[in-house]
Amino acid sequence: MPRQTHQACTSFLAGKLATIDNSPLIARNEDNGVAIWPKQAVVYPATDHTETTFVSKNNHFTTVLPTHAAHYTAVPDTDPSEGDYAESGINAHNVAMSATESAYANSRVLGVDPLVSDGIAEDAMVTVVLPYVDTAQAGIKRLGHLVETNGAAEANGVLFSDSDEVWYMEIVSGHHWVAQRIPDDMYAVVANQLAIQDIDFDRPGDFLTSAGIRHFVQANHLNPDGNRFNSRHIFGTQSTFDAHYNTPRVWYGHKLFTPSAFENPTDQELPFLQHAEHKISVPEVAELLGSHYQETPYDPLGTGTETERHLYRAIGLSRTENSHILQIRRHVVPSLAGIIWQCFGNPAFNPYVPFYASGDQLGDIYRADNHAFSPQNPYWAGKLLETLGEAHYHQNREQIANFLKRTQSLGIQRLVAGDALPNPDAATLGNYNAATAATFAAEIETQAGNLLCANAEQSALSFKMDHNL
Repeated sequence: MPRQTHQACTSFLAGKLATIDNSPLIARNEDNGVAIWPKQAVVYPATDHTETTFVSKNNHFTTVLPTHAAHYTAVPDTDPSEGDYAESGINAHNVAMSATESAYANSRVLGVDPLVSDGIAEDAMVTVVLPYVDTAQAGIKRLGHLVETNGAAEANGVLFSDSDEVWYMEIVSGHHWVAQRIPDDMYAVVANQLAIQDIDFDRPGDFLTSAGIRHFVQANHLNPDGNRFNSRHIFGTQSTFDAHYNTPRVWYGHKLFTPSAFENPTDQELPFLQHAEHKISVPEVAELLGSHYQETPYDPLGTGTETERHLYRAIGLSRTENSHILQIRRHVVPSLAGIIWQCFGNPAFNPYVPFYASGDQLGDIYRADNHAFSPQNPYWAGKLLETLGEAHYHQNREQIANFLKRTQSLGIQRLVAGDALPNPDAATLGNYNAATAATFAAEIETQAGNLLCANAEQSALSFKMDHNL
């Protein structure tokens, strides 16, 4: 297959006091330019080596890696010919990272600090950062240093969390970046725009930035507000494209968690941070990531007019390749804390499978070669399920909803049983992950069969048969 651009993701972040079990959460849909672009989910063991030079296959970005790499998980492209695109994972220190949320800097900024063609880009970020950091802030500082010294090839948002903090970082030009800690009792939804608003340089525990960014903005006359440092206004875009492609997704996320906000889907000033009106759970984040403006006229699968149904870009898409919720639990021992809720394909139709990040494997079927279609492979099984599910969506809605509810319960049951394991070392948790993978594979296969049978009854090439024949 020809190289396709990773693009158009949707991200969610929640501080520890905003969630139902006080676990920091980061989550994202990794979307692609095409509907089929196979992914794997793997575990990389800790390694010690002499200094190694990393060279990106995508754009030849080059850096020297530290000598020790911690154990970490990742979800790379099956085809590595133009970069790892490792995208999301948790390391041995229970630091979670998801990269990236593609974004756009405005022409004023790029005129004075253009992007660097061989600077760091999405394909390399998880690979050169996650194995080498022990806190969320350390991740931001390492990535920030690479942006400042090597330059950035893209404007991007990057999600980090650890057992105590959640951070969102934005690369806003060729050599500058900002980052904000998500307050413990708040959440954020981000959709392909530079989203961070006012920066308070006197609060280094809540904001981090590249060196000299204030002087850069002032010297180049980039601040349209004058008396405040609103990063979104300075570096971002506010276009008609944003109003139809990006801001409606943020609006719908706020509608789910803060329904009293009464916002407008095309409002360019939707707040970066919001308070939820109830504690947020993993199943609710899964619902957001699979959403398509349900119960509004804008649902592409709904009953609105032709114009309404195609007005805004939905969150869950056929182009969603890897959807993940990365949870760092605070009520268990560290070896059980990091949980990867992994979904391949559109979460509107597919379940999230829970894996212990400290296990030495996620299951053979997740790391198997999957260039070609195989219904037993988790990536292809997810794509099959979403295609069958969408084909006769209204007739199958109840069956799909029941399947997702049942597998959400199954995922929680697997964690309850896994937390009780007497010796939760890497090998034990790896074997348990493999058993979880097999359990969910069987559930997905059964659901595919059920949808196949239901869809067959809906065929247009059918007729009521005469019982006398």
